[in-house]
Amino acid sequence: MAWAPDYVTLAAQKTYLRIPLADTVDDADLAVAITAASRAIDDHCNRQFGKVTAAETRMYTARPDYERGVWVIDIDDLDDVTGLAVLVGGSPVTLYTLEPVNAVVKGKVWERLIISTDSSIQPTGEDNEAAITAKWGWTTTPVPVGQAGRLQASRFFSRRQSPYGVAGSPDQGSELRLLARVDPDVGVSLRGYRRERSVR
Repeated sequence: MAWAPDYVTLAAQKTYLRIPLADTVDDADLAVAITAASRAIDDHCNRQFGKVTAAETRMYTARPDYERGVWVIDIDDLDDVTGLAVLVGGSPVTLYTLEPVNAVVKGKVWERLIISTDSSIQPTGEDNEAAITAKWGWTTTPVPVGQAGRLQASRFFSRRQSPYGVAGSPDQGSELRLLARVDPDVGVSLRGYRRERSVR
């Protein structure tokens, strides 16, 4: 899986729309709708649901959690500790905890790294002081994200029939103004996957 991939395949989207797989007339438009829907999901959730192909190093700034008395590093999504290495100020740190603690067991990802108070190396809060190497991202795309992709791609694809943002017929009482945000059902599907704090 790539970083920030499409969350639904062309074949799956055609099946969802009841378009025969042999019918390739709209394939190009469907592919654009799928990619646009996937990026809309990323924007809505403040995260993406792909994975880098190899471990890479990213820079982060630690922040103090005064209530707990620890340093917290908000990291990009992570569910695989293969190749995970943490450097603070150029020195390796091995005493840390990934949080939420039970995230991966529940099909989610870790979002924070907590430096243990027992670690001899502690951050100072300097910008980009922490260098963390990891295989960032999600190993598998959550099922609700795939469903959200199908719904949102269908909506984008149907906009060809409603270029002014209004679908349906006012004469028949079925007029519907298309909102400038993800489909409401998409929002429901993604409710448990929005990240409130963005990572720099």
